[in-house]
Amino acid sequence: MIAMKEWFENATKKVADKGNALMTGAYCRVMGSAQRVLDTVRDRSGQGTTEYAILVGVLVVIAIIAVVAFRGKLQELWSSISDGINGL
Repeated sequence: MIAMKEWFENATKKVADKGNALMTGAYCRVMGSAQRVLDTVRDRSGQGTTEYAILVGVLVVIAIIAVVAFRGKLQELWSSISDGINGL
């Protein structure tokens, strides 16, 4: 980040030293836009949310696999619970 600012300042001085004010203004606008893009790319505020979404997705897949793998046992368990409740 510091190297980018130093490069920007040096480049701006070189262009300004040549006396081309129009070019300096355009260059500053382009570099300012490039810096905003870099800042946006470096922003990681949504990273935690994305990680939680991935974690929830993985847990859902594991739950589906478990239900499919233990379908017979789950049906037996559900039937036993249902019979126990109906017997009350």
